[in-house]
Amino acid sequence: MLPPITEDAFLGGRLRLRQPAAGYRAAIDPVLLAAAVPAAAGERVADLGCGVATAGLCLLARVPGVAVTGLELQPPLVALAAENAILNGYAGRLSVAIGDVAKPPAELAAGSFDHIMLNPPYLEAGSGRAPEQELRRIATVEGAAALETWLACALALLRPRGSLTVIHRADRSHRLLAALSVGCGDLAVFPLWPRQGENAKRVLMQGRKSSSAPLRFLAGLVLHDAGGGYTAAAEAVLRDARGLDL
Repeated sequence: MLPPITEDAFLGGRLRLRQPAAGYRAAIDPVLLAAAVPAAAGERVADLGCGVATAGLCLLARVPGVAVTGLELQPPLVALAAENAILNGYAGRLSVAIGDVAKPPAELAAGSFDHIMLNPPYLEAGSGRAPEQELRRIATVEGAAALETWLACALALLRPRGSLTVIHRADRSHRLLAALSVGCGDLAVFPLWPRQGENAKRVLMQGRKSSSAPLRFLAGLVLHDAGGGYTAAAEAVLRDARGLDL
């Protein structure tokens, strides 16, 4: 049974997304994630832990001709993702498989994707009080699959020289780098600054499978101005569907 839902606008009204009224709700992270994926027409993209398909639909709105396959563990979110694909006219370009990154289903074959994007749970199991609401708990707290399991799954699904893009907590960057350095090169670290002069809480990280290019630290993106509104650069991504160049 689906929980109570709301219908919300994304990308300045280009997208309408149905999502649970309580529990985990998509905000700006999946929009920023999708903006950073360097996909082109004719390419295949996998979105691991896709939720209601926010990132996948944002990517489809920006890149004509790309195809997205989502993987999601929670059946209510899979159902909403399918509804959202139909609602926004992308049913032929977005599909969602139900399953776990620890053992992805046959629809996600090894080495078959040009790009992978993922927004894994931010909280390590046992690191604090877990949310009581089940949808939110599963989305935000690691279960049996640790962060490294998510990244290993992503690398396995990716073709050689394909890109992997992840958004995560900045204070876990060392774990991201350690895991990705094994199978990726050309790693780019792109901080997301809350305001000018404040420490980053989120980071985008991107790499290329089997590449030997060196690590790059980029200037990143300042999200809010002194008045609390979005900066012009952030607004261009969040409202106007502009991409981020990593």
